[in-house]
Amino acid sequence: MLSVFIIAGTCLILGLASGFLMHRSDFCLVATFRDLFLFRSWFLIRILLLLVVTSMVLFEMAHLLGLLPSHPFPLLGALSVATLIGGFIFGVGMVLAGGCVVGTLYKMGAGSILSLVAFIGLIFGSGLYAEIHPFWSTFVKKTTFFPGIITLPHLLQLAPGWLILPIGGFSLWLFHRWQQQNLWQRTAYANNYLQPWKAALGLAIINLFSYIIVGMPLGITTTYAKLAAYGEHFFWPRHLESLSYFQAVPLNVTLPWLGLHLQGGAAPRIDAIAYIQGPVIIGIILGSALSAILNGEFKIYWRAPRRQYASVLIGGIIMALASRMTPACNVWHLMGGLPIFGLQSMVFLVALLPGAWLGSRLLTILVMNS
Repeated sequence: MLSVFIIAGTCLILGLASGFLMHRSDFCLVATFRDLFLFRSWFLIRILLLLVVTSMVLFEMAHLLGLLPSHPFPLLGALSVATLIGGFIFGVGMVLAGGCVVGTLYKMGAGSILSLVAFIGLIFGSGLYAEIHPFWSTFVKKTTFFPGIITLPHLLQLAPGWLILPIGGFSLWLFHRWQQQNLWQRTAYANNYLQPWKAALGLAIINLFSYIIVGMPLGITTTYAKLAAYGEHFFWPRHLESLSYFQAVPLNVTLPWLGLHLQGGAAPRIDAIAYIQGPVIIGIILGSALSAILNGEFKIYWRAPRRQYASVLIGGIIMALASRMTPACNVWHLMGGLPIFGLQSMVFLVALLPGAWLGSRLLTILVMNS
């Protein structure tokens, strides 16, 4: 039981720190892609690149020092066409929702009712996925490439360092040029604003601690499905029992340093998913709220056009569906899988870009121009 409290407490602290950093810097992964397509702004793309490359180096150093319980981490799967489709749909949904699965939380913590509606959409969409899971899991199996191979170094039969050294060296040169051109700084008028590059470095360190202590980078989307399962268990318990998705136990791993065996899934019960992801979700909301309160910015704001409410609700549902189809979300893939060259995560990013472009077009036509 002590081990469980250690894991849950660690996840809560990591969530608090993440929520605080994201709110104070207004660093949002959705804005990274949305701003690129709507405003031709590359500023947040630079920040994302800094985050990914820093995580890449930190993860590999921890790997070489033997600090990681497993490498690659659990729940990162093989490459599949399903990831391509899911990543595209996720890109559409996250732009319509105005925040990804994590951005929604930190904005909600600062008082956004729109994000609360997106949060409800995320839970509803996660439950909706359970209805198509048998069909989709069959599709995943039939369209999987290189079964059992998770990362690019594994596929190429190379040590990760052979990829990290040239990428890290080129990135270092690029980062230095951007520093000389003053491209890391964003003009802001908010009090105590944290430059996003500092938040990116902080998030990379937080993710490293999560990988070392919990055995995997930050991830939260299975808990949205678990919340949907609790709702179905209350209203339609017999139907819940008939859904195979809620019977699955995808997480099955041991943490050597605690001697703790972690098992969990989307079923409505307290398992490893609940005490790993639940505290992270609570922590992000509270961390953001704390940042907003300390800065005198906390405010319940709900005034927005009805079409915007419709957009965030539909976007939340689409995003949740896609996060189960890929599986996993942008935070898991971009901040966790991409730094270790996960094949699934690389394809997710490729698909996310056109999805975010389409989402930006839909947002412009259906919401902003109406």
